[in-house]
Amino acid sequence: MIRIGITEDQERLALALKNKLLLSPDFEVKFIAANGQEAIDFLEKDALIEVLLMDIEMPMMNGLEATEKISTRWPQIKIIMSTIFNDDQHLLNAIQAGAGGYLMKDESPAKIHKAIYEILEGGAPMSAGIAARTLQLLKLNTNIQPLENEESFSLTDREKQVLQHLAKGLSYEQIADNLFISYGTVRKHIENTYRKMQVSSRTEALNKAGKNRLII
Repeated sequence: MIRIGITEDQERLALALKNKLLLSPDFEVKFIAANGQEAIDFLEKDALIEVLLMDIEMPMMNGLEATEKISTRWPQIKIIMSTIFNDDQHLLNAIQAGAGGYLMKDESPAKIHKAIYEILEGGAPMSAGIAARTLQLLKLNTNIQPLENEESFSLTDREKQVLQHLAKGLSYEQIADNLFISYGTVRKHIENTYRKMQVSSRTEALNKAGKNRLII
């Protein structure tokens, strides 16, 4: 059973999304939150979900801020933005916040189901047209960032190893198994790495690591 959370401030849309999900016997909706803070409150009590579908514009705490906080504290949870916005700025903001996928709200149940399986397998599901735009935006962003003056951020060899594993999309548990260390040790290495690199999410860390050739 794949456990899913929904964060959506419009009750009608939240229930419609829930009904789309429940068309599959593989999915269980653990909670529906009306804003980012409410989602965090739910996760504080029970973080045993695999996927979180996240709206962007919400009161109290929007989806971008919530995504950044959740992906930092619970990096094992895969976050897919579910939104009406398909402009470049919202897309870039979602990627930088740590979202792993980006779907329009009017997607069919089949597309949403496929996206959930895809993100759990390490993919980055996106609505039609969004993927090509994302590649172009990232290409442009890379082109304007010089590669000279690369930084090492004083990372230890072990912290660099953990970064390499993160770049492969591995979970904390998988990294711990591969490096023969505990889950807590992996978490500590990642916390230290984020602090040294002055980032707050996996996406930010990998983006900065790539630009400074810390990962291949």
